[in-house]
Amino acid sequence: MTSNIKFAVIGLSGRGASMAKELQSVPGVEIAAVCDKYADRVKDMQKCFQDEFGFIPDGYTNYKEMLERKDVGAVMIATTWITHSRIAVDCMRAGKHVGMEVGGAASLEECWQLVRASEETGKFCMLLENCCYDRNEMALFNMVKQGLFGEVVHCEGGYQHDLRDEIALGRENRHGRLFNFMNRNGEVYPTHQLGPICKLLGINRGNRMISLVSMSSKARGLNQWIKDNKGEDYDLAGYDFAQGDVVTTIIKCAHGETITLTHNCTLPRAYSRGYRIEGTKGMYSEDGKQMYIDGRSPQHEVEDATPYIEEYEHPMWKEYYKKGIHESGHGGMDFLVLSAFANAAINNIHPPIDVYDTAAWMAVTCLSEQSVAMGSHPVAFPDFTNGMWIDREPYERNRFCLDEVCSEFYDI
Repeated sequence: MTSNIKFAVIGLSGRGASMAKELQSVPGVEIAAVCDKYADRVKDMQKCFQDEFGFIPDGYTNYKEMLERKDVGAVMIATTWITHSRIAVDCMRAGKHVGMEVGGAASLEECWQLVRASEETGKFCMLLENCCYDRNEMALFNMVKQGLFGEVVHCEGGYQHDLRDEIALGRENRHGRLFNFMNRNGEVYPTHQLGPICKLLGINRGNRMISLVSMSSKARGLNQWIKDNKGEDYDLAGYDFAQGDVVTTIIKCAHGETITLTHNCTLPRAYSRGYRIEGTKGMYSEDGKQMYIDGRSPQHEVEDATPYIEEYEHPMWKEYYKKGIHESGHGGMDFLVLSAFANAAINNIHPPIDVYDTAAWMAVTCLSEQSVAMGSHPVAFPDFTNGMWIDREPYERNRFCLDEVCSEFYDI
């Protein structure tokens, strides 16, 4: 049964504004209200909607005032990392489903608050991890489900993205990343590759993460960029940034699998999420687009992964291409993750990324900070399902499912 609800958006910076337009393009979605603490961003968003969609959503600078609206049933949050969760809790307690942009948690209590609010209100909190819907990741998920890699033993991934200009100019651009890098040291942005890996390994559904250890390098990249681009006299040129240039985190899972995450945003490099899968029958590596399948690949020689991605194309992407690619952010995965969020909210069903996934993936940040601060000491992972991971309620089988490949829901 579908419900006649309207959507709202909180947080209208560059990312929030682009995601708001993307969400409005999803069939069945009507964004009735937009909110940001900066009035100019609200006005810019309203004008954008008028120009592109022919209507003007109501504008707010106080999100709590907006949450009093009874017609709004779901809210997308795209504010700063340290405000995502508290706003999400307020939204759920106001009776709204939540789609929350990615970012790490500052504390375990923050994660538990999300879980408790969702359980007590019956409203979901879905982390909008777009990489779970990337074409490449979904094809690899399909390969794993068809046994191509055998039993998966180890996965790697991360966020390796040269963001020196964005971070260093955070004050000028009103971007919150700078203040995190000034004060925190850990895996501050874990979910882009962790999300797909967790779905691959059945985390929170028959498996879970039980411990992690993190190690951080020294911080030099931002200082060099600032000196080269803003000069020696710029006030942050000699700042002692807390966030190391390269942070490496190793996670152990309940059934013995290991995960390695790498965070690197302050050194010059090409973009890579460094996805790697190691199984008993083969391996895949994003860097170099390498594939090796035992008994199929030439012995001890890697192959180009592209033909495998095409052969094992996820039916969602087959349909996506068949119907004509929707011009959207990040090659289409923004549109798909927002479509999944909208589908769950409109039909009042469990989302493909639930609050337990959200809490577990976000918790990596504060746990890694603890590990780094204690000299790379291992720290235990909480079980946000309180034991239910061994026997969860059935997941929703639909076209947006991330727990299995539900081929019957696609027109291909």
